[in-house]
Amino acid sequence: MAPMGIRLSPLGIGVFCLLGLGVLYHVYSGFLTWRIPSFLLGERGEDTVDLRELLAVSVKAAQLGGVEVKAVRESNKLNENLKGKTREGADDKMTRGDLLSNKKMASLIKNSFPGVQVNTEEHLDEEDKESSNWDHTLPDEIKDLIKHPKLVPAESITIWIDPLDATHEYTENLINYVTTMVCVAVDGKPIIGVIHKPFTGYTAWAMVEEGSNTKRRDSYNEEFPNIIVSRSHSGKVKEVTLQSFGNQTKIISAGGSGYKVLSLLDVTGNEQETADVYVHITYIKKWDICAGNAILNALGGHMTNLKGEEIIYTGSDGNEGGLLASIGVDHNALVEKLALKISPK
Repeated sequence: MAPMGIRLSPLGIGVFCLLGLGVLYHVYSGFLTWRIPSFLLGERGEDTVDLRELLAVSVKAAQLGGVEVKAVRESNKLNENLKGKTREGADDKMTRGDLLSNKKMASLIKNSFPGVQVNTEEHLDEEDKESSNWDHTLPDEIKDLIKHPKLVPAESITIWIDPLDATHEYTENLINYVTTMVCVAVDGKPIIGVIHKPFTGYTAWAMVEEGSNTKRRDSYNEEFPNIIVSRSHSGKVKEVTLQSFGNQTKIISAGGSGYKVLSLLDVTGNEQETADVYVHITYIKKWDICAGNAILNALGGHMTNLKGEEIIYTGSDGNEGGLLASIGVDHNALVEKLALKISPK
C-alpha cells in the first residue's frame, strides 16, 4: 500500500503561504523594533528623550548657572575654598559661584529629565536640589534649525555639567575666561554642546548632524598655527610646538577649556582671542571638554587625544590621553606632528 500524502488545494496553499509570511513578518518586524533605536523608528515612548528638548534645557541651564556665577563675582563674596591639588600641582579651587551654579544647572536638568544620567563637577545632595522645572517649550531658534523630534533612549544618554569653568581665573577676576557648560553624550559620543559666557552673555550651542548657532572662521593658519594652551603649563607645550611648527608659531596662554574651544570659532565681538589649534598635554576632566567636543564635531572639527583617538564620554570622569582640538585644518597631520613629541602624564 502506497504511503498516504497530504494534498492541498490551491486555496489551501495560498492560505498556508499567507500564514507563513505573517509569521515571518511578525518575527522580522519584532527583530527590527528591538534592533533599531526608537529615534529612527520615529515613535516616542516613555523611555525616550527628544534631543531638541535636551538642547533647549541645556541652554537654559547654562544661562541660569551663568546668572549665579556673575552675581557671586560681582558681590565679591566668593567664599573661596581649596578642594585639593590638580595632578600638575596647581590649586584646585571651589567658590560659592561653583556651588550655586551647580545647584541651578543640575536641579533643572535632573528635574526635567529624571531618566538620564547626569555627571557634574560639584556634588549635589538630594536635599539641596531645587524644585525648578522646565516647561518643555522649544525656543524658535532651535525649532527653526531642527524641525523634527530627534528621539533617543533615555538610558543611552549621559549629561556632563561644568557649572564654572576656569575657577582659578574666576578668583583672580579674569572673568572673560569663565564659562558654564553642558554636554549631552549618546552612547558615549558627544552630540549636544553648550558653552555660555556669563560676563558677555554669549552662548554657543550645537547638535551634531543638525546645526549650530555659531560657525567656524573663514580661514585658519595650518603652516604656522596659533596654538592655545593652559596658563598652568604653557612652558612645555611652547617648547614642543616650536619644535613641531617652527619659530613663527604663536603660543596663547589662556584659562578654561570652554574659552579655548571658542577661540577656534567665529565669535567676533565677544572679547575672544583667536587660535587655530588647542592643545592640552595632561589629564583633564570630561565635563571640561565634552561640550566643546560636541560643538567642534557639529561644525566639522575634531577633538581627540594626542594619538588621534576619539574621547568616549562614559565611565570615568577623566581623560588621560591629552587633548588636541582643531577645525579647518588637517587634524591627522597635527596628530603626526605632536603625538610623538608630547608625552601625556
